[in-house]
Amino acid sequence: MKGTETTRKASFQKSSFEKMSGPVGSIAKYKGSAGPGHSRTESKRPIYFTRLPKSLYYQKYLEVLTLPMLYFAFNMPQGNLVYWLTNSSMTYIQQLYLKHPDVRKKLGLPQKEQLSLKHPDAHKKLGLPQKDPQLEATHPKELVNPGEIKIDPSKNRSKISVQDLSPHELVNLSIKLLSGGRKDEAMSILRLAIAKDPKNVRALLIIGQTLLQDGSLPEATEYLECSIAKLLLKENQMEIEDVDLLILSSQWAGVACIRQGKMGEGLAHLERIATLKEPDDPKSKAHYYDGLVLLSSALINVGRKKDAINYLQMATAYDESYRVYLQQCENEEDDMTNNLVASRRGDY
Repeated sequence: MKGTETTRKASFQKSSFEKMSGPVGSIAKYKGSAGPGHSRTESKRPIYFTRLPKSLYYQKYLEVLTLPMLYFAFNMPQGNLVYWLTNSSMTYIQQLYLKHPDVRKKLGLPQKEQLSLKHPDAHKKLGLPQKDPQLEATHPKELVNPGEIKIDPSKNRSKISVQDLSPHELVNLSIKLLSGGRKDEAMSILRLAIAKDPKNVRALLIIGQTLLQDGSLPEATEYLECSIAKLLLKENQMEIEDVDLLILSSQWAGVACIRQGKMGEGLAHLERIATLKEPDDPKSKAHYYDGLVLLSSALINVGRKKDAINYLQMATAYDESYRVYLQQCENEEDDMTNNLVASRRGDY
């Protein structure tokens, strides 16, 4: 009996399974024999009571699977597909089990070293530059406080509170937020700019325009008329930017009043634009003629077609694209206000 078991051990040690790479070879190498730790009592047991090596269990397991695979492959339609599916599924399941640390420990397989980019040795093994923890601590990547912003992430990585920004910087920041669709944040910052500087006409204009687009007409009118009142106080001391802001505020205040049915007040705001001198600044000049076209549409609606044609001819002489409105006016197509407002520029 002892000779038989010795022969079986020797034959298994020479098996080709041990020469294989991968999980099968590792399993086959694991305790290829009962080992020197077997007690004398256990070695005297009959062959049918002798504990088999774990690799033999795996061998028996493969042999048992062979019969159903052969049966399905030769006796069922598309049997080769069934075999392929079964084989692939079993291989996948085996790989999952072999990845588990407890299974690998039980089978005596080496543990896989798991490294992430946060691991201290990962950058060294991957050839990446080492991180400086002090640099990361002094230059955080993300802001955690909604009341803090970054003015220029490429140049200044430090946290800056909006409370420390000037009104001019707050208005510029709000425009960026509005262009990104973050309207609520932009409105909060604009109101902060007004709280810091109640004479900030640009902030009043942007709030009024945003409220008008949201349909809050009475509140929009209040902000826009407040902007106009502050600009008119300057009279002849207005600078180029002040003239541009007065034109824009008058445009949107006129539209807001007309949409509320206050045609007289709306006309008063739009006719204010016509009383101004044509600006020399190209941007302000474009806004000026936009205002004249809006005024002409309002004049048509109150029956002052002749005056409307006069303003449209002036606008067409400046920009040929306005000719379509002149033709509509001459053909007595009176309802142009909605088209004009929809095509307004988004300049602030």
